[in-house]
Amino acid sequence: MTVPEIEAAAVPADVYLLDVREQDEWRAGHAPDAVHIPMTELQGRVGEVPADRTVYVVCRVGGRSLQVAAWLNQLGHEAVNVEGGMRSWESAGRPMDSETGQPPFVA
Repeated sequence: MTVPEIEAAAVPADVYLLDVREQDEWRAGHAPDAVHIPMTELQGRVGEVPADRTVYVVCRVGGRSLQVAAWLNQLGHEAVNVEGGMRSWESAGRPMDSETGQPPFVA
């Protein structure tokens, strides 16, 4: 199964962006409107992921998000992998927030 992919710079505004990184990665820097469900928790929380709209999945560099997008697509969701992950998001100058009180960065 081929997983659809999109460059970080091309992710539209107002999408459901699912960040599957771990808590420390999320705290360091994430997209402002992203939903955080770590990959390790997703199986038990998949009911929180909408089935009625496209889900854009992001991690640090794109490996974990590719796996998650493939899995979600197998479950019947429409999921797209964000190529290059948050590293590409940061490089593209997309907005980021931090939970640490420090400037955001990709950990």
